[in-house]
Amino acid sequence: MDALQYAIGFTLFFIGILVSIGLHEVGHMLPAKKFGGKVTQYFIGFGPTVWSKQVGETEYGLKAIPLGGYVKIVGMLPPGADELADEVTYDEQGRQVTRVRKSNTGMFTQLISDARAAEWEQVGPEDADRLFYKMPSWKKVVVMAGGPSVNILIAFFLFATLFWTYGNPSDLRTTTTLDEVQACIVPPEESGRVCTPEEVRDQPTPAYQVGLEVGDRIVSFNGVETDDWSEIQQLIRDNDDGVATIVVERDGELLTKTTKTTVTPRIIDEDADPEPVGFLGVRPSQETITGGPLYTIEQMGGMTVDVVKALGTLPVKVFDVAQAVVGLEDRDPEGPVSIVGGGRLAGEVASHDETDLTEKVVFFTGLLAGFNFFIGMFNFLPLLPLDGGHIASALWEGLRRRFARLRGRPDPGYVDAAKLLPVAYVVASAMLVMGVVLIVGDLVVPVRLES
Repeated sequence: MDALQYAIGFTLFFIGILVSIGLHEVGHMLPAKKFGGKVTQYFIGFGPTVWSKQVGETEYGLKAIPLGGYVKIVGMLPPGADELADEVTYDEQGRQVTRVRKSNTGMFTQLISDARAAEWEQVGPEDADRLFYKMPSWKKVVVMAGGPSVNILIAFFLFATLFWTYGNPSDLRTTTTLDEVQACIVPPEESGRVCTPEEVRDQPTPAYQVGLEVGDRIVSFNGVETDDWSEIQQLIRDNDDGVATIVVERDGELLTKTTKTTVTPRIIDEDADPEPVGFLGVRPSQETITGGPLYTIEQMGGMTVDVVKALGTLPVKVFDVAQAVVGLEDRDPEGPVSIVGGGRLAGEVASHDETDLTEKVVFFTGLLAGFNFFIGMFNFLPLLPLDGGHIASALWEGLRRRFARLRGRPDPGYVDAAKLLPVAYVVASAMLVMGVVLIVGDLVVPVRLES
């Protein structure tokens, strides 16, 4: 393994993720500012500040732990009548410095009260008309959906570029061009092994005997012209040990080959025993299917179903990773990985000597697109503190107000997302635990590519 190439692959993937995070936050910030909201902070990462710069009313910067990002939009939580009284004072800069709060005795009530107070410490008298909670419901949805939508758009752009130019590595079409001409007849359970010279001499395959070569494209079999491999395969099997006239295209010329297929046991159904059928001794090649934007949308629709299923089993999969960390079971190569695991996979492919540059770029592009798609879908989950939780609150607020108007009832007011903060703390804690488990798993028992 080339250490330098590994480091380059890991670093490029990590930079790609950081750029994606930054664009995710831009997806929140731009519509918030467009709608008149006040954005005081735009940061990539968490923890201590490494660098920041004030531009207008927004502080832009980087944090020490580059595993996320955030934008601070003033007034996310509405004031609560039960927690806050009317006594408010402001300093010389117009920022709130005191607010008398009523006593709270419950733990969750206190958490909500403290969060609301911390939120309103950032609010000045000039911000009265710029508070997020006062925005129309549809604007709140646009602001909160902007971030994950950007991730999905990034995934779409990367997938579309990949599918349009190289093709979809997960969507292969079997062609009638030969990828292998087997030299001898071997039992199906020994498929793939090298033939001995004696086997090649005593029991050559009909294809080898008649001189078929890798790269030949079968045009017709016994007079039946087709470019469908499954049809050719069935014609070979049905031919038993009869004469086979095969027309192939080689280097632009049509050649006719005549041989006899032989009858030998082959696996027709994976769940059944081998059956004696006609056998020629060739394997077809496969090619990736290419497509444009509509094809990409269709493929991402299928991916959406897969991601939803994956999200439903994510806690169980993470628990399996925890068991692998302590040696109770093997790491599932198809299981979830963290950003660290993704970086390791990118580094492993980059340092693989037998993988050409095109395949490395294809893998890297698909990996980065997949991470963006998952991040976008994950953030749409209707749970606080995820963006989807805020979207759900805004939608419920809009529906509640619309129903009230239709029934001629008073405006029910804003949905108080602060009351769901206990749920948000539980979800955030679970996310933190799962993230730590995946990172530890990717360091201790990493997922590796098959050699």
